[in-house]
Amino acid sequence: MPDDAAVEHFLGGVCTMAWHTEHDRGVPMADNRKPLIEAHPDKAELITAWETRWPDMFDGWITGMEAVVDRLNALGVAQYALTNLPAEKWPHIQETYPKIAAFDAVVVSGVETMVKPDPRLYQLTIARIRHAPEDVLFIDDREDNIRAGIDAGFKGHVFKGAEGAIKALRDHGLAI
Repeated sequence: MPDDAAVEHFLGGVCTMAWHTEHDRGVPMADNRKPLIEAHPDKAELITAWETRWPDMFDGWITGMEAVVDRLNALGVAQYALTNLPAEKWPHIQETYPKIAAFDAVVVSGVETMVKPDPRLYQLTIARIRHAPEDVLFIDDREDNIRAGIDAGFKGHVFKGAEGAIKALRDHGLAI
């Protein structure tokens, strides 16, 4: 795309978050893009790239977080993932980030066909983990997801970086 304004226009008016959320809800990317390409045939290549160039959207771990995961593993702390992610892209994440794939439980929205902050997804997560929700610190980058997690009984922290996550873990009794 020629500039940031073109990117913003594309993301704000074509491949919107509402459109992408349907992938996270379990709608296959190939099915979800058909009506969008019909509506924006001049953008077909860019729309298709959302799937075909998926790995290009990832640039490794968020600074400091791999070390946090490693430290929690060393301490024997159970780690769980509750992620809004297309089911068909979970294998890419498992391959790219094997430490996440090795978490004690992983709940992928696209597999479950519901997305955060749907309360049912939190209840499903509670059923799959080994701890009572009040003993679990739920970290997410969206305030609405944290509110839903707290409503489900979890403790919550809005993620803004590794340092804040470490502080929240310490505040909740972990010597990390």
